[in-house]
Amino acid sequence: MAGLIKIDFHRNFDKRFSRLSKKSQEQFKKRLELLAEDRFNPLLNSHALKGSYEGYRSINVTGDIRAVFIAHSDNHVEFVEIGSHSQLYG
Repeated sequence: MAGLIKIDFHRNFDKRFSRLSKKSQEQFKKRLELLAEDRFNPLLNSHALKGSYEGYRSINVTGDIRAVFIAHSDNHVEFVEIGSHSQLYG
């Protein structure tokens, strides 16, 4: 069942992802596997965003790291940002 969702990454996401600790990068990869199986898995805490991120969703990667994505369709998402809560929303 995994892999039914097409996942893309914006270049800004790639740049920020490369600056994360290896531990956070590994945790994101685990979360990505969950997302590929079920976008609304409770462990992801996937939720709609407001303000400048209206129309986007966020998932929890670690206690403070969030990944922001937009759902282009039910089976296609694009990650656009990743970082700490204060980096993204502060």
